[in-house]
Amino acid sequence: MVTAQRPPPPAARAALQPVASTVLLTGFDAFGGERLNPSWLAVQALHGRRIAGHRIVAAQLPTVFDESLHVLRGLLKQYRPALVICVGQAGGRSALSLERVAINVNDARIADNAAAQPVDTPVIASGPAAYFTTLPIKAMLLALRQAGVAVEVSQTAGTFVCNHVFYGLMHLLVTQRGFKRTRGGFIHVPYLPEQGTPFMTLEDMARGLRLAVRCALVTQRDIVQGAGAVS
Repeated sequence: MVTAQRPPPPAARAALQPVASTVLLTGFDAFGGERLNPSWLAVQALHGRRIAGHRIVAAQLPTVFDESLHVLRGLLKQYRPALVICVGQAGGRSALSLERVAINVNDARIADNAAAQPVDTPVIASGPAAYFTTLPIKAMLLALRQAGVAVEVSQTAGTFVCNHVFYGLMHLLVTQRGFKRTRGGFIHVPYLPEQGTPFMTLEDMARGLRLAVRCALVTQRDIVQGAGAVS
């Protein structure tokens, strides 16, 4: 597995060489006093699988403003994925949340894992006010509901590191060469049972993410990259 804390061992590095058709899934390390983060455990469960002809690569991002985007940028350059879905924890939600929009604001209620707590700062100083996801979230919503997975479309990814990464991802896909055809977006997952209520089992999280990835890969591309920017 790829983690933000230390490079993978040689065997893992060899196994993670760039491949032609890759889906990048990211989760976060634990934060806010928690011992674990279900977003990382859920994407880790899919690492190495093949879905619709694409190989899944799972990577962990630090729950840290700025550094998380630095790590994400490196992953994008390394894997050149066809699809990127960043995943985060949303305590208090009871379903997988397919995020529609990322906003250009950092406003942290709590400190990140580096003790930073920005208030009303932009994610990207020169960026537009917001970006829409380029995932087919309504098709994903239908597919997951039909499979019996609790799911919803969310209109806010918050203003903490999750939104920071979501906005930064969409900005990178729009502005960096080589990513004009790459779809990207963000999904929030609930707590695990051991964290509190409401919750979802890890098995259901991983199954929902697997179905979401498959749907995104097979659904006809109907969103033009860059058209998601809102000024």
